[in-house]
Amino acid sequence: MTKLLFLLNDAPFFVSHRLVLAKAAVDAGWDVHVAVPFEADAVKTIKDAGVTHHHIPLRRGARGLVGELQLFGAMWNIVGKLRPDILHAVTMKPVLYGGIIARMRRVPAVVHAITGLGYLFLIDGFAARIQRALVKVLYTAALSHPNARVIFQNPDDLELFLSEHLVHPHSHRMIKGCGVSMDDFLPSPEPGGDPVVLFPARIIGDKGVREFVEAARILKAQGVNARFRLVGRTDPDNPTDIGEATIRKWQADGMVEWRGFSTEMAAEFAQCHIVCMPSYREGLPRVLIEAAASGRVIVTSDVPGCREIVRNGETGILVPVRDGPATADALRTLIEDPDLRRTMGAAGRTFAVDKFSVTDFVAKSIDVYDQVLKPAEIPGPK
Repeated sequence: MTKLLFLLNDAPFFVSHRLVLAKAAVDAGWDVHVAVPFEADAVKTIKDAGVTHHHIPLRRGARGLVGELQLFGAMWNIVGKLRPDILHAVTMKPVLYGGIIARMRRVPAVVHAITGLGYLFLIDGFAARIQRALVKVLYTAALSHPNARVIFQNPDDLELFLSEHLVHPHSHRMIKGCGVSMDDFLPSPEPGGDPVVLFPARIIGDKGVREFVEAARILKAQGVNARFRLVGRTDPDNPTDIGEATIRKWQADGMVEWRGFSTEMAAEFAQCHIVCMPSYREGLPRVLIEAAASGRVIVTSDVPGCREIVRNGETGILVPVRDGPATADALRTLIEDPDLRRTMGAAGRTFAVDKFSVTDFVAKSIDVYDQVLKPAEIPGPK
C-alpha cells in the first residue's frame, strides 16, 4: 500500500485546498497522513475523510531558534516513524524543513508545492535581505532531492526560482491553483439594493485591506452609494495583521461592515455585486477563483497570482498594487455600470470553468505523483 504524507502549516487550509486530493488517494486504497498543527474542527473533517492526522508545533509567522528546532524535530520523528513513499510538502516551512528531512531520511519521492513567497519576500531592509539569503540556501537544499517535483502556481514565482537557481529546470511543474468545484460555486442574479463590494480574505495588510478601506473612504466622500463588506478573520500570527480594534474603528466610522470568518463563501458571493482583493502578491488565490466561478466581477492587483485569474477588461479590472485611488476608480466604474458587471462576471465564470476546475487539479496532481513513483510497482490513484 502506498503511503502518502502531507506536511502543511494550517489545518483549515489543508481542508479547503488539499483534502480533495487526499480523498482521491484514500479512495484508491492509499494510506494517507497529514502532519499539520491541531485545529479541532478541521482535524475532525480530516479524520472523517479517512486521513490520519499528526500534530506538529508550527505557528505561522513565529520565530525563534528553540521553536524552529522543535518543529524540525517533530517533522523528523514523524517522517522517520511513517517512512512514507511520497512526502508532499505545502507552504514555505514544510517545504524547507520537509525537503531537507526527506533527503536525510531517504524518502523515495517528494512533491513540493510553492504556494507563494510570503511576507519575507514583500519587505525590504538589511534584516530582510539576510533572511531571504538564508531562505534561498535552504530552498536549494530542500528542492534538490533526486526524485522530486516542484509545483508552482504562477509563472512569476517559477521564473524567480529558476533565475536564482533554486530549482532544477526539469523538476518543476505548473498547476495553477487547487481548483474549485464548479457545482458548489454557481452564478446567481445580483441581489437588490445598493451594490455590495466584498473583500473576502484574512484582514491583513498584505491582502490589500488598507487599500480597500481607502477606496471605500474615497467613494463615500464622492457620494457613491455602495456598501463595503469584509469577510475574513484576523491573523495575529501574521506580521501585517490589522487587529480587531482597527477593524472596529473602520466600522464605527461607517467605512465597512465586518462579518468575520465564513464557511459559506458561495452564499457570501451570492449576496454581493463586486469582489475586491487588492493583494500585494499571491501564489494563486483560491477565493478569487471561487468569485469568478460564482459569476462575480473582480477588482484585484496586477501582481503574481492575481493576474492569472483576472483578464483585465474582460473578467474584471487589474489595478496597480498599493494604490487605493486606482482601486476606487475601478470600483466606481463597476458600481455605476451594472451591465458591465454582469458581462464581466459571466466571462469570469466561463474562464473559471475552463481553467480552474477541481477535477483538473486532482488529475494533474495525480499525474505528478505518478511521475515520482514507479508506475509498474505502485499505481497512482485513478
